[in-house]
Amino acid sequence: MVDEMAALHSNGTWDLVSLPLGKSTVGCRWVYTVKVGPDGQVDCLKARLVFKGYTQIYGCDYGDTFFPVSKIASVRLFLSMEAMCHWPLIRLDIKNAFLHGELLEEVYMEQPPGFVAQGKSGLVCKLRRSLYGLKQSPRAWFGRFSSVVQEFGMLRSETDHLVFYHHNSSSQCIYLVVYVDDIVITGSNQEGIQRLKQYLFNHFQTKDLGKLKYFLGLEIAQSSSGVDMSQRKHVLDILEKTGMLECKPIDTPMDPNVKLVPRQGEPLRDPRRYRRLVGKPNYLTITRPDIPFPVIFEAWSDKWKMEWRRVHNVDEEEEEMHLDQALELN
Repeated sequence: MVDEMAALHSNGTWDLVSLPLGKSTVGCRWVYTVKVGPDGQVDCLKARLVFKGYTQIYGCDYGDTFFPVSKIASVRLFLSMEAMCHWPLIRLDIKNAFLHGELLEEVYMEQPPGFVAQGKSGLVCKLRRSLYGLKQSPRAWFGRFSSVVQEFGMLRSETDHLVFYHHNSSSQCIYLVVYVDDIVITGSNQEGIQRLKQYLFNHFQTKDLGKLKYFLGLEIAQSSSGVDMSQRKHVLDILEKTGMLECKPIDTPMDPNVKLVPRQGEPLRDPRRYRRLVGKPNYLTITRPDIPFPVIFEAWSDKWKMEWRRVHNVDEEEEEMHLDQALELN
């Protein structure tokens, strides 16, 4: 918590002021998380000050909130370029990314619990920078990051606004993809990549994580023969949360002769649990496109016990095929 407050103050996140007449404040709270690495081991403990954005009113406290999200196809493209051209994949992490966004709206927040300034309990925080929990924070952060990268000379892709590229007169290239605060850089211009990294270090508190090994839940291994991808940890998390770590494997993810019929069988007591179970393993199609989840999604709005059993079949097949065999993308 002390480290988080130090980062907030050094970034100039707010000014302590008297609340103007006609204005209201929004509260904040501390959120504690445990960050784990690709091996599932605890990496660090994190305390984060979060703005209670759920109390904000549209049109009064905030306006546009849309911001783009990088496409998984772009990530695949980066991995394919590494496999074909043997370019290094470098990962960077922006510390407290959302705190770098510049706010356009006038927002007032109560002082953080446990850190009320001595002798200034009657003052409130007038936000100068975006904060986690603010409705407009993701948009503000992306606007700032996009401006900084383009000032360096990168161009933004028209098909994926989270992908930036640069080609010099010698036909050397740099490619960058960003997902919130995670950045992956590759290309043939190694000198240019070093300059870009230094440029980002000068503008943001950036950590160089070196060779790409973990990104968006994907475990990545680079070698001279190509790129290996795995989602073993994600599979284990799904099996653990569904109580299926000791399940009996089956040969196929779904009986090809079964046809899902709407409203067949007894309705489920908790349809949300069905949606969660379908959504979680759907992310596995990144490395296992053979899983027939589009079929299960057809019955998304009709939650019946027959479909529930089909979803569990996919999880059982994943334990046998996904965990016991190496997954490769070459």
